[in-house]
Formats: sequence, C-alpha cells, structure tokens
Amino acid sequence: MRFIYFITAFFLFSFVSFAQKNKPDNDAKLVAAFDEYIKQALPIWQTPGISVAVVKDGKTIFKKGYGLRELGKPQPYTTATLSTCASTTKAMTAVCMGILVDEGKVKWTDKVTDLLPAFKLADPYSSAEITVLDLFTHNAGLGNADNLWVFGYSREEILQRIQLMEPAYSLRSSYIYQNLMYIVAGQLIKSLSGKTWDEFIKERIFKEVGMNNTYADHSALTADMDMTTSHYTDKDTIKAIPYLYSDNIGPAGGVWSCADDMAKWLQCVLDSTKINGKRLLKPATYATLFTPHVIAPLTMYPTMEILKPHWFTYGLGWFQHDYKGKMVQFHTGSLAGLTAIAGLIPEEHFGIYIFGNLDHAELRHALMYKAFDLWAFNDNSKDWSKILYEHYTAIADSAKTHEKEELEKRVLNTKPSLPLAGYTGKFLNKRLATLEVTLKDATLILTMPGSISLTLQHWNYETFRGSYNRWWFGHSWVQFLPAKDGKIQALVIDDIQYAKID
Repeated sequence: MRFIYFITAFFLFSFVSFAQKNKPDNDAKLVAAFDEYIKQALPIWQTPGISVAVVKDGKTIFKKGYGLRELGKPQPYTTATLSTCASTTKAMTAVCMGILVDEGKVKWTDKVTDLLPAFKLADPYSSAEITVLDLFTHNAGLGNADNLWVFGYSREEILQRIQLMEPAYSLRSSYIYQNLMYIVAGQLIKSLSGKTWDEFIKERIFKEVGMNNTYADHSALTADMDMTTSHYTDKDTIKAIPYLYSDNIGPAGGVWSCADDMAKWLQCVLDSTKINGKRLLKPATYATLFTPHVIAPLTMYPTMEILKPHWFTYGLGWFQHDYKGKMVQFHTGSLAGLTAIAGLIPEEHFGIYIFGNLDHAELRHALMYKAFDLWAFNDNSKDWSKILYEHYTAIADSAKTHEKEELEKRVLNTKPSLPLAGYTGKFLNKRLATLEVTLKDATLILTMPGSISLTLQHWNYETFRGSYNRWWFGHSWVQFLPAKDGKIQALVIDDIQYAKID
C-alpha cells in the first residue's frame, strides 16, 4: 500500500513539476506563434498599423504594436498609440450606469421618463415604458438614425430630435443596432450624478483602473500626442483621412485609449471589476452586464456565417455567442476609418483587445479568434486570417458586382424636366435636418449640416447621383419629387424624404 502511495505521489509530483517547468515554455511558444501570425496577416489585410493586448488569469501576457500610425510616415504604431475605442465604449457606459445602480440612485427597471423628463419618443407607449435597461439593449423601437450625430448635433439636440422619431418596431419586439439610446444613457448619467458623462467616466473608471492615457473624447487630445491617423480604401488604394467626430457620440463611442490601458480595463472586467482591493460593481450588477438580454441577428457580422454559433445575443454593451462550448463576450468598434475589438472568454479568464487604423479591416476578427484558439483551446490549426480574408473579399466583390449592375440600369438620353435652378431651395425633415440645394457653376450642390455636401450629377429623369465632399462617404442617390404643377415639392436621399420649404 505504501508503495502505491509512493508511486502515486511520485507521479503526481513529477506531473506538477513537469507542468510547472514547461508552462512558461508553452506560454513563450504561444506568444511567439501569435506574434508571427500577426506579422504574416498584416500585409494580407493591408492595415497600416495595429496594437494588441492579451490578458489571462489576471496578467498581461501579450502586448505589442505593429506597423505605422500613418501610412507613408515613419512613426510606429505602439501600445501607447491612441486610437478610438468607438463602440467598445458602450461597455464602459454600462459600467458607469451600474455604478449608479449600486449607489441606489437608479434601478435597471426604472422608467427613463421618470428620471429624465426631456426624454420622449413619438410613440407615447414607448416613451412611458422604456426602462434604463432598455437604453443598453438596442430593442427600444428606434431605427438607426446615426445621421443625428454625423450631422454634428449636440447631445442635448439629439435628445430633442429623438422625440420626432417614429418607431421602427414596437418596444422590445425586435432589434436594430443604433447609437442614440447610449447617448440618452449618457444624459441620464449626467442627470443622476450631476456630472457629465465625460467627467463621470474619467473619475469613476479611468482614474480607478489606472487608465492614465485614456480620454473621454477626441477633443481632449493634442497634436503632439502619440495618436493614430484614420485610413480608408479608395479603389484599392489606402489613403489617410481626417478624424471628424467630436464629443456628441461620447457614451456610444467616444473614448480614445491605447493597448496599454485597455489591457488594464480587460483585467478589471475579467476580475469582476475588482481593482486595488475594491470593486467597481457589486456581483449582481456585474452579472447583469453579461447576461443575455435580447436575441441579436446573426447578420450583424458576416463572421458569424463562418462560425455558425448556436445562439447570438446582446448583454449590456457586449455581443455574446457560443464558441467551442465556451461563452464569448465581444464588441467591435468602427468609426471614421478606425477600428477596435474587445473579446472575452470569461470562463478561461481570457481577454483580447485590438486597435487598427484601416476602416472595417476585419483582421481584428481573425486575430481575436486566433487568440481564442491558442490560449483558451491550445489549438493552432485554423488560419482565421485566410478564412476571413477570403470571406470578406467575396462579400466586397459581390457588392461591387451589384453596384455595377445597378449602374447599368441607367436610362440613357433623359434630361431633367426643369432648368437646374428649378431644383434649388431648402428642404426640411423635422426629425433630421434642413438641407439646401444651390446652383454653382451650372452644377447642383446639396449641403447638409456638419459641413457635408454632395455634388449632384444628373442620372436619369428626376434622379441625380451625388458625390460627397468627403470621398470616403461614397455616393448617394437624390430623387426630386415634382408636384402637379411640375415644381419640385420634395427630395428623397437614401430613402429619407425632405419637404421643400422655400
């Protein structure tokens, strides 16, 4: 019997010693494999620069920058390089609200209008019934009206214009991803705390977590900072573009940070928001963030066509799906030529964050799932970069083919029914904006708020094709609608109608 105990103890000791001896070696191999994989993937996706942070079991196990801050310039993209968190900000805003929940200043089930009287919707029932939780789950009945912040309206103005939005579906009956309700959440945080969302998140998250190189808004950055430049693809050529948006998007996507700080954020989140011996959130509130609250459509991400998850849901600022038997929490961010992604497998105490500076380059998805495979499943067999590059390239090629087919439907040899001056004037959509069409050098120019304009070229009949002054916005179709007397009474752009008011 003693011999058996001895043998058992010997093998157990040997196994533990072997594991302890070889774990660092294995960790080093995984780091080297991931590093090499990123180096090979970058030129395939033509992303000028990225930074990556990987955390596991409470430690940062991988952190590195690659490429350039701006194509054609020598400054490297480092782990200190600032970029937009974009919509990965939403998870931070949810934590801000969670802090107020724990302080007893609000409940998730409270009605928003009871706390923020300025909040109203066109539908009286939705206005009366929308709860604080509904602000975070994209199922409050609103469609996507991102033009409100693209046009540059302040958060207060956006709150006013939301009142005019007709519901796209009945409350909680569907799901349409949009940013406006997170902006409302930011205004509610201001009302409850007496501090702007910007002040609150800086004090209650950035300062507490030690995120000393993180900012609530792009306007807080200065030109001498280590900051990336946005990039966009123009006919297969990558070009730098200016970053245009300011603090009106704040609670939905305004945070700027770097890989160094996002590693701290991931560690905090994975450790149930414990930081420096205390917690940002109570356990029940923390659990609410990651509880599936609504079924999300798989069409949100073409990557899901490859993954084929059994379920796809949304928590509070996190998408969720199953992957190899584990629950993944993730969220992307895309804004003005910059990208981000945060991915967690909480059961494995694992997280990854990736910044990039090329618009919608889905290298971020490839690297996230590669990291999941390596560190959570000890699997290096799948080339996610190759799989997703082929998938997204096929989607882009299909879109180009569809656009070509649409352009080929043009009816040739038609003329406008009126002299070009007959199309000028101001056009109003009460919910969105007042547009103005002017005639300059025999060309119609359509001007929008936010210094956005289109140069209109006649296409056929009463339809014009508009080219944006910001070339990366692409084109829009503008159709003029005549009244019985032949004069223009309205125009339609991107399926939104504006009535002529002068």
